[in-house]
Parts: sequence; structure tokens; C-alpha cells
Amino acid sequence: MSETHLSPETHARLVEELEDLTTRGRIEIARAIEAARALGDLSENGDYHAAKDAQGKMESRIRQLQQMLSSAVIVGASLTGNGGIAAGSIVGIRYGDDEDVERFLIGSIEERPDNVVVISVGSPLGQALLGHRAGDHVSYEAPNGRLEVDIVTVD
Repeated sequence: MSETHLSPETHARLVEELEDLTTRGRIEIARAIEAARALGDLSENGDYHAAKDAQGKMESRIRQLQQMLSSAVIVGASLTGNGGIAAGSIVGIRYGDDEDVERFLIGSIEERPDNVVVISVGSPLGQALLGHRAGDHVSYEAPNGRLEVDIVTVD
């Protein structure tokens, strides 16, 4: 089982979401299913099928949250201790001589702010960036060969 790196805020939000889904969410779905059953023939009952579909999606999310929280590692901005890139950092990098700066969040998809691509801490690029600072030049082994990036910003 791989670790999921989460900020304290995201961890608290996910624990709250899990608690809400396992209590209020399950009760509401059970009520919707019961109300749909009261309408009669289940084979052609759209409300019943919609409620069962919603129940399946909710139970899937509950299992996902339980797995994620069971393997969660709480991280903070001071993980490296030297102000370098850590899980939860948003990094601006430039590949080779390219002028475009691409921004990435190093961490979990659950942490993602709007319009920022997420890179796993365990990915080749994520591992190569950890501990480095803005201005550093980093090379790493990607599936299609060796790549080099310049770290432009670290938030």
C-alpha cells in the first residue's frame, strides 16, 4: 500500500467527508431507496435505479477515503527543513530551453488547487524535485529517457 501525502487541512477535510458520508449520506440514500420502493414495480422504477446508482457511487467514495486515510502521511511546508521542495509544494519548472513555465503540485490529487497538475511524490519527477529550491537545475530518468528541468518557482 503506497503512502498518501496530505496537508493537515486536507486530512481534516477528508475525515469530515468520510464521517458525513457514513452517517448522513447513508441515511439519506436509504430514505431515497425506501421512497422509490414505495412507488411500486422496481423493474421500471427510475427513481429506484437512480438511488441505487447514487448508493454505489457513495460507497465507492467511502472505500476510497478509507484507503487513502489509512495510508495517509501528514506533511507540512517544513518537511525538508531547508525551505526546499516538499510534498504540498507548488513548483514552477521549465524543461530544457523551453520558455514556458509549467506549474505542478507535488503531492496528492486531493490537494489539487484549481488549474494545477498534480505530480506524485513517488514519481520520477516528484522524487527528483524533493529538497531542491528555486534556481536549481535537476535531471531525472523518465520512461522515455533522461530529462532536465530548471526550477523557477516554489510556493
